[in-house]
Amino acid sequence: MNIQDHFSDYFSRLKNTIDKVNIGQLEEAVEILLKVREEEKTTYIFGNGGSAANASHIAGDFLKGISYGLDKRFRVHCLNDNMAATTAITNDLTYSDVFVEQLMTFLKPGDVVIGISGSGNSDNVLKAVEWAGKNGAHTIGVIGYKGGKLINMVDTAIHIPVDDMEITEDLHIIVFHAIKQYILKKIKGDKIVMGEAYEQRVKQ
Repeated sequence: MNIQDHFSDYFSRLKNTIDKVNIGQLEEAVEILLKVREEEKTTYIFGNGGSAANASHIAGDFLKGISYGLDKRFRVHCLNDNMAATTAITNDLTYSDVFVEQLMTFLKPGDVVIGISGSGNSDNVLKAVEWAGKNGAHTIGVIGYKGGKLINMVDTAIHIPVDDMEITEDLHIIVFHAIKQYILKKIKGDKIVMGEAYEQRVKQ
């Protein structure tokens, strides 16, 4: 396959997979996220590798991108952002405990837990989600491939049905950007207000 064929194939598979995204799953996730904000509960999000980067990105979008200017803000905490906690738990215990140990400290009934795993089979994500579900959290799984074990463990699934890790990770961030824009419109109206500093930058 030459370089043009490669890129044409990749973007074709990306576009085809977008058409397979279950909008109903996104609607359910939006309802849960709006509810947790209204009740002033906390959302915890986490993943490994590219999913960790996506989790951090999504948390940042909620903390600043959506919450800016709101009296009632989204309380979103990314568990893979604290490197001191991450390395201490993995060094002294096991990597499988890296997220569940943090939830054992912070989680309260009514909170939301979002576990991101492309395969749906990451041990540390499964362990944290299972514990959270047993301790009063609403659990959301963000997955790809066939969904792995995670898809049957969570209350709400956001499933990208493709056997490709890169396209899975691409679409995980895309669907959360779509969720972000919908929530902004829902709360702030059709005119999305991002703040004077943001608007000034995009006009430059």
